[in-house]
Amino acid sequence: MTDKSKNMKVLVLGKGGREHALCWRLAKSPSVGKVFCIPGSDGISQVAKCAKVSEEKIAGFAKENGISLVVIGPEAPLVSGIADLLRNEGLLVFGPGKKGAMLEGSKVFAKLFMRRHSIPTARFLVASNLDEAYRGIEEIADNVVVKADGLAAGKGVIVCSSKEEAREAVRKLMLEKEMGEAGEKLVIEEKLGGEELSVIAVCDGKDYCVLLPAQDHKRVFDNDIGPNTGGMGAYAPSTKVGTSDIITKVKSEVIDRTIEGLKEDGIDFRGALYCGLMIGRGGDVNVLEFNVRFGDPETQPQMVLFNGDFGSLLYQASSGELGRYTPEWKNGYAITVVLSAEGYPGKPVTGDVIEGLEEMVEDETHVVFHAGTRREGKKWVTDGGRVLGVTACGDSLESARAEVYRMIQKIKWRGMHFRRDIGIKGIGEKS
Repeated sequence: MTDKSKNMKVLVLGKGGREHALCWRLAKSPSVGKVFCIPGSDGISQVAKCAKVSEEKIAGFAKENGISLVVIGPEAPLVSGIADLLRNEGLLVFGPGKKGAMLEGSKVFAKLFMRRHSIPTARFLVASNLDEAYRGIEEIADNVVVKADGLAAGKGVIVCSSKEEAREAVRKLMLEKEMGEAGEKLVIEEKLGGEELSVIAVCDGKDYCVLLPAQDHKRVFDNDIGPNTGGMGAYAPSTKVGTSDIITKVKSEVIDRTIEGLKEDGIDFRGALYCGLMIGRGGDVNVLEFNVRFGDPETQPQMVLFNGDFGSLLYQASSGELGRYTPEWKNGYAITVVLSAEGYPGKPVTGDVIEGLEEMVEDETHVVFHAGTRREGKKWVTDGGRVLGVTACGDSLESARAEVYRMIQKIKWRGMHFRRDIGIKGIGEKS
């Protein structure tokens, strides 16, 4: 660790549950003296100094406050090129520039990148109009996945069980423009079977280290039913799916090839490379999607289990000096269950009073991360679709599940809903 990475002031950009978890862990890092967050939230203000600053004034704020490192949480500012803007101002930034962020900003770009660099992924066709989309549905398979090209807050992926369902998905995206400009181009992709796995690599442009493998739960209802969301819960480590052999294969077939491909394309990627994977029953690995930032909600259980100096890790990666860094982890498992508002993943109802938060006794293994809340006097109220990420640890996944659902019993508000099966796949139970 260099002298510059001691007693750092770190600025996190974002306001959701992921950013709360990042700020929470950074605040506990030996190398970090103070954490700032823009714009932050009332929940995040418990662990960081929050400020409302416009995007064009962030660089000035960082310089005025002696910021050592800027960590960019959400995808939208990365895709718009904020990392380039801040680096051009001489700031150290964790997060890829605009070119690298295209891996998440455009599904079409990502699929063509994978094809070009021999990274395993499902068969696909790119559609720029209705006729091409319909043709793709006929050519690919009976069951396909329809993906909006652009950013859609985790809701632009429609898994279809019939050709008619796929055609309806195409009409919603291209004709009815449910996702706006994000649906002007589509990827029509073969639907793969198996288990999903999230593997996130912290990259410095040439080297990387991987965080604990996690499993997200994207569908809104139990048993993976209903529309996709930004994520209803996650647990780590996902040892049943993410075995050591599978992680070795992910590194060699996916991450190594991606890093080399980025270098070949002249892209200096310093940030988090999120690999959303499908692991087949025979152990084959395919990339479902790339993201260019930490997962949400995967970050919440990962941060609770992280046992090293997280600030130093991000500083080294941002400086291009990661080398052979090996993260340290606590023993056991952590699980996060997202409590969401009525109407989510559609238009959520906000402003409902949250009861029970004051009864929470939080420590290193029991944390409630705020994703969409605000303070009204002494009361907490809902202020988003995903409201809270209740997180607990245990020696086993079973005990972590028991703990997190025990915590949830104390919290309630009108219309609150959550999945009751988070982590069940990891322990082999039947729903």
